[in-house]
Amino acid sequence: MKRNQRQAEDLSIEELEAILARKKIEARQERLRKFQRSGRAIPIQTESADVSLIKDHETELNYSLPEISSHDANWSNRARSLLSGLLFVIEIAAAVGLAYVFLAGFGVLKQLNQEAAEAMIMPTASPTPLIMAVVLPSGHTPPTSPGGAAPNENEIPDNLRPLLQSMPRIEIPTPGPEQAKSIYIPAIWQSPAPVVQGDEWEHLKKGVGQHLGSANPGEPGNLVLSAHNDIFGELFRDLDRLKPGDRIIVRTATQEYIYRVTGLQIVEPMDVSIMAMTQKPTVTLISCYPYMVDDERIVVVGELEDE
Repeated sequence: MKRNQRQAEDLSIEELEAILARKKIEARQERLRKFQRSGRAIPIQTESADVSLIKDHETELNYSLPEISSHDANWSNRARSLLSGLLFVIEIAAAVGLAYVFLAGFGVLKQLNQEAAEAMIMPTASPTPLIMAVVLPSGHTPPTSPGGAAPNENEIPDNLRPLLQSMPRIEIPTPGPEQAKSIYIPAIWQSPAPVVQGDEWEHLKKGVGQHLGSANPGEPGNLVLSAHNDIFGELFRDLDRLKPGDRIIVRTATQEYIYRVTGLQIVEPMDVSIMAMTQKPTVTLISCYPYMVDDERIVVVGELEDE
C-alpha cells in the first residue's frame, strides 16, 4: 500500500534524513542489480539488511516515511531560507526594541530624579492672607461728643453688620519672641510705646494694637498697628507730622527692626484695602483723623530698612 504523501515543509529533520538514507540505499541496490545482471558482481544479501535499517528508522519515528519529490525538496530549501531571514529580522527588531526600552527607561528615570530634586526645594515663603475687617480699627466717637469717647458703631453700614457678626473671631496668639513688644517713632515721640496683640476697644486702652493675623516684625507681609489720636495716651496724635524716610522702630523680645516711612494718606473708615498683605516686610500705622473729629483715618506706611 502506497505511503501517504506530505509536503516537504511538513517534514522534520529526522524524516528528511531517513528519506535521504533510503534513497541512497535504493540507489546502491540498483547499482548492485546492474552489476549482477552484467556478471560483474556476486549476489549478496544486502537488500534485507538495508530494508531492515530503513524499517527500524521508520519504527523509531513511529510512522511510515512519506514520498518526497525533488520539487518539494527545492521548496523546502527555499522555505528554510525564508524562515532564516524572518528569524534574522525578528532578532534585529528585538534588539531595536530593547534599545528603545532602555533609552525610554533612562529618560523616565532622569525625569523622576529631576521632579524629586524640585520637590526637595523649599518653596519661597509667601504672606498669609490677612482676614479683612469690615472697617478700619481705632474708630471711635470724639471725647467732646455728648456721650464721650466710645466705639463708633455708626461707621458700620447696616447691610454689613450681619457680615461683621458672622466673621470668625481670631484667638489671641500665644506670646512668643517673634511678636512685637514695643514701637518707637523718634520724629514724634520721646520714648517707646508698648504693643499689644489685638486692636479692639479694650486692646487699644493698653497701647498700640497689632491687628491679629498681620505679619510679625521683619517678616514678609504687612504689620498693621493701630492707636488712638485723642484718647488713651494720644499715641498716634502726630502721625501727620511724619515724612518719607522717618524711622519707625519695632522691637521684639530679641530683635529690633527699623522701617522707613514711604507714604501717608487720609482714607475713609471703610477702606480696608490698606490692611492687605504685601510681598515685602511692611508696617502700616492707622489712627482716627482729624484730631477731635475722628470721621476719617490717617494711614502711614513704611518698608523694612535694608541691612
